[in-house]
Amino acid sequence: MLTAGPVAQADTVETAIPVGVGPSEVAITPDGARAYITNPSDDTVSVIDTATNTVINTLAAGDYPIKVAITPDGTHAYVTNWNDDTVSVIDTATNTVTTIGVGDSPSGVAITPDGARAYVTNYLDFTVSVIDTGTNAVIGNPITVGNFPSAVAITPDGARVYVTSRDDDRVSVIDTTTLDVTETINVGDEPSGVAITPDGARAYVTNRSSDTVSVIAIERAPTLTGTPPAGVVGQAYAYAFTMDGLPAPTTRVTAGALPDGLTLLSEGVLTGTPTTAGQFEFTVTADNGIGDNANLPVVLDITDAAPTGSLGSFGSLGLLGN
Repeated sequence: MLTAGPVAQADTVETAIPVGVGPSEVAITPDGARAYITNPSDDTVSVIDTATNTVINTLAAGDYPIKVAITPDGTHAYVTNWNDDTVSVIDTATNTVTTIGVGDSPSGVAITPDGARAYVTNYLDFTVSVIDTGTNAVIGNPITVGNFPSAVAITPDGARVYVTSRDDDRVSVIDTTTLDVTETINVGDEPSGVAITPDGARAYVTNRSSDTVSVIAIERAPTLTGTPPAGVVGQAYAYAFTMDGLPAPTTRVTAGALPDGLTLLSEGVLTGTPTTAGQFEFTVTADNGIGDNANLPVVLDITDAAPTGSLGSFGSLGLLGN
């Protein structure tokens, strides 16, 4: 006879917390202790203690605060103020507020993974302002992007910033080293939101007027690792270096020389039958045209007698090009 299991309980609303007028956005500190809520209609930010679910502070922001982002260490919250072209910086320990002037109608805000910079989209002048979070000063001139930039997201490695431009249906890609737009990507109609996967492989963009989501494969600079085991003269040898990057990298020898009888394939496989014993030093380079090349110095022993260790194998071939 079958017996019924426990009935699943639906999620419930624990409480409704009164905050300011017209609450818009919320961000939570990395330790989960505080929530910061923007209230555009009364120009405030409400601070909620998540342990008690009560408002413990109401802070004055600029005119019409809309978006908020918190630094990875939880020490500061950055709030964009649409009507007065400023960003309010809240010290989460003291609740003091510093004001920074940016572009026209700041909208989106995102902070780099290392917490060193904040990127702010300026909706009405088609730019992005970059703030040094150490000094709370704007770095250089605003970066020109597409028309009506709104959302902004940063790759986990901090190398690129993706900005949606609602009027011209594209995403601008900013190099965080040079602060230049390196690429513009056509997406759907009126792109609004953008988010990047934790592994940095893809960006997802919502297209408000075409009812679609565009998925962008993010280019990645090459990486290369591996320690080829010793080989034996006259015995078949194969070893696959582990590579990553998008587009898939190709490999070549850029210094030194391979053992006689071995060849390095472009996909990173060292293969062949060695004909000469000795110790061979060479450098393998992986390149895909994105960022810096990956260079790996290699020392490979080829012996006349079978070594005690294992011979090369194709064990890591499945990782090639991931």
